[in-house]
Amino acid sequence: MYPNGSDLSLVLTLHSLELPEMSIYPAFIVGLVAYLIILLCNVTVIFTICMNRNLHKPMYILLLNMLINDTTGATTFFPQLLYRIWSQDRSISYPACFLQGLFVHLYGGASHVILTAMAYDRYIAICSPLRYGAIMTTNKLVRIITGMWIVNFIIIFVLFCLLMPYKICQTYMAELICYNPSLMKLMCEDTRVNNSYGLFILVLYHCISLFVVAFTYIRILITCVTNKQSDAKIKAVQTCGTHLVVFLFLEFNTFFPLIAHRSENVPAHLRRVFSVSILVFPPIVNPLIYGFKTKDIRQKILTCFKRKIGNF
Repeated sequence: MYPNGSDLSLVLTLHSLELPEMSIYPAFIVGLVAYLIILLCNVTVIFTICMNRNLHKPMYILLLNMLINDTTGATTFFPQLLYRIWSQDRSISYPACFLQGLFVHLYGGASHVILTAMAYDRYIAICSPLRYGAIMTTNKLVRIITGMWIVNFIIIFVLFCLLMPYKICQTYMAELICYNPSLMKLMCEDTRVNNSYGLFILVLYHCISLFVVAFTYIRILITCVTNKQSDAKIKAVQTCGTHLVVFLFLEFNTFFPLIAHRSENVPAHLRRVFSVSILVFPPIVNPLIYGFKTKDIRQKILTCFKRKIGNF
């Protein structure tokens, strides 16, 4: 047993990446390129939205929040991964592990609330287009964004505060990253309170987001079927299709690893793959399907790029 006072100096050991010696440098290059692509794509769209006033609309402001969140999530994971690949060092201090877990959960929770807010925004835009400006005012948008960040932070902060009083019994963590269920397995004492609160959060995020998205999609589809304008139907289908793919991927990838920790029948390597994929694929895919695929943003990026080329 490790005394509570030594937690700050405690060093944990993460699960091995199991990379053959010949593949260390190729793996490092692949990881570095993936992280640079994430930064380039997300920062490009973020900069484009910030610098163009005609993109300061609710849909794009919510997208901006998503991309900032994705960049934060990827940065929580990739630098540590690249260091581990390069140095083959599996150790991480307990405070660093605790902080990584906090940011991983903040990222996951924020992804849910942002996608839920985006579903509501699209519902208003498609089902009540004439009232959209009156409903999604600047003040209401600010309240939505501020509220979702504050609520998400409080819920996740409480989750990790519940871990602080416990003593740590072991230093090996059978995961590639740190997050709440893996940290709880290091604790000596009964963590039923943490488990109960964790399940409450799991149900809260998933049930609310599923309900809102299901409700808005059903209403959008009804509007799409009853609306005889073909362009409105195409717009609705495109909006629903891209959002639904991203949302379902997030739902499964956040739900599966957390449930897998509570079952002995799920292979550990499968749990590790899904727990890491949520920090890799959305930050790569989201700026592509939400940013570069969106006509207004794509045109602004191309205009800026052509202007830069013309200056040389």
